[in-house]
Amino acid sequence: MKVKVSRRATFNAAHRLHNNSWTETKNKEIFGKCNNPYFHGHNYTLFTSVIGEVCKETGFVIDLGYLSSLINELIIDYLDHKNLNLEIIEFQDLNPTLENMLIVIYNRLRNKIDKKYYLEVKLFETENNFAEISDSA
Repeated sequence: MKVKVSRRATFNAAHRLHNNSWTETKNKEIFGKCNNPYFHGHNYTLFTSVIGEVCKETGFVIDLGYLSSLINELIIDYLDHKNLNLEIIEFQDLNPTLENMLIVIYNRLRNKIDKKYYLEVKLFETENNFAEISDSA
């Protein structure tokens, strides 16, 4: 029987949605206030879930302390209070949309979490806007 365990984390970051190959007019038309040349920020909420078999010896699917440490090291320390466009290498040539942020976060975690586990990541940009990704997607 498989069990899903989840960890919640929060971070703050600023970004500007902008496509350099478009005109300023088209960027404003498509991205609206999110295209502010002086950037804007969000208080993000991240849910990371790991699905797997419960270990008979520990009673854990995964040690949540270990998962918390990974999230802090790979995501929070990396993104918190940063300007994504200017400070995060992945977004030098990638628009830091909610979807692209989610993919970057997922890839950073997936590379460090044992493949025997199924991984799901959900990122809230606002109370009403969020995106999800999982190993099955």
